[in-house]
Amino acid sequence: MAPVSLAIHAPGSDMGPTVNSIRYLRDCLGNELIKQYVTFHVFFAHKHIPSTIPNPDTFLQTPYNCSTKPPYNVNSNSTYMKAKSLLYPVNVARNIARDAAVTHFILPSDIELYPSPNLVPRFLNMIARNAKPLSTSTRPRVFPISIFEVDGKVQVPSTKTELQGMLANKTAIPFHKFVCPNCHNIPQGQQWMSAAETNQMDVFHVGKRRGKFVHWEPIFIGTHQDPYYDERLSWEGKKDKMTQGYVLCVKDYDFMILNNAFLIHKPGIKHYVKNAKRDAIAGKQSLFVKNVIMPQLKALFGTRNGCAI
Repeated sequence: MAPVSLAIHAPGSDMGPTVNSIRYLRDCLGNELIKQYVTFHVFFAHKHIPSTIPNPDTFLQTPYNCSTKPPYNVNSNSTYMKAKSLLYPVNVARNIARDAAVTHFILPSDIELYPSPNLVPRFLNMIARNAKPLSTSTRPRVFPISIFEVDGKVQVPSTKTELQGMLANKTAIPFHKFVCPNCHNIPQGQQWMSAAETNQMDVFHVGKRRGKFVHWEPIFIGTHQDPYYDERLSWEGKKDKMTQGYVLCVKDYDFMILNNAFLIHKPGIKHYVKNAKRDAIAGKQSLFVKNVIMPQLKALFGTRNGCAI
């Protein structure tokens, strides 16, 4: 129940189904929530401009025919993006959605992550109370949210207590435990999981992205002042948030981990599956980060002991 700024990659002929999906979601679900809360931002590369682009000022004025099946039920293998073997420019999407957000605080999250209920009012209540360490910190800060994934057959937990029960019976696990545990291994993570739920949101622990957490890729509540995501990095190339993490470290950000807030990845628990094609793309992207982006970041932002990609 908060404003959602949603960026959608729709190159070439993917534009038509995308626009129809937006119209269906706004007109055919039997409630006004999408109209009230969601703004959609459609983007594509200049090399893949759609042949027809609806006028954004007028196309929503014609109600969608709700008797047809939802236009988003498409086979991903039949998309223009797949046919042209395009990479997903995930950081372009993140920056577009963030730029279009009109609130002071923003949560740049991925669409498969479900935030815990009442996260927004509880967070704003915490900001208004301004207790320690919020009131005493002088460094720039962001508010990381603990991430978990749940078995595809179970209901997403709605409270931390419920989540703890699922962690105990193994229907929930820390995010990417079997794929890249270091990427989402958060400071005081074990203590966070065993600490009892409280009735209000507070800062559980102030961490840093260095030492054993030097490769941490947090998802956090921040502001428009935070560093952007590097738009040259693709989702397929992996580690697409690492360069931003480096800049946050060099700027000596405090990572104020929230006590009762969490994100749930659904559906299903991910396991590492060897993918030669994606591994090759990831290898190229790693080299590009090392040889091109890192020297640029060091020139722009300098270095700090303990900060690395």
